[in-house]
Amino acid sequence: MINKIKLAVVGIVAVLGLAAPLVLAPNSLAACTDPKTCIDEGTSKANTGGPSSLPGFVTNLVKVMLFIVGTLSVVMIIYGGIKYTTSAGDSSKITSAKNTIMYSIIGLVVSVLAYTIISFVMANIK
Repeated sequence: MINKIKLAVVGIVAVLGLAAPLVLAPNSLAACTDPKTCIDEGTSKANTGGPSSLPGFVTNLVKVMLFIVGTLSVVMIIYGGIKYTTSAGDSSKITSAKNTIMYSIIGLVVSVLAYTIISFVMANIK
């Protein structure tokens, strides 16, 4: 059973790792909506805080990390629920399951607060 859980976690991390470049990639394929900010007949975009600038890159990186933490938190809450359901009344297993759920919720709250702080700082850098 532990090997199946490890395999599931590795699969989730692999999927998230493959999704990260899609979010972090510059938006170079998008059409230029404002001709004043376009360069070379609409094929390039000016550096206006998009994904290719440092604040844009940091913001996208934080979004990816929040997605990963959120996904792992949901997985751990489900895992804690399974542990709680299969505890069969054993008090040590119940305590372990409750701690798993509690710490995953705390981690999720901390990551959302970190995202809020970083978003506020990045919005005020520009």
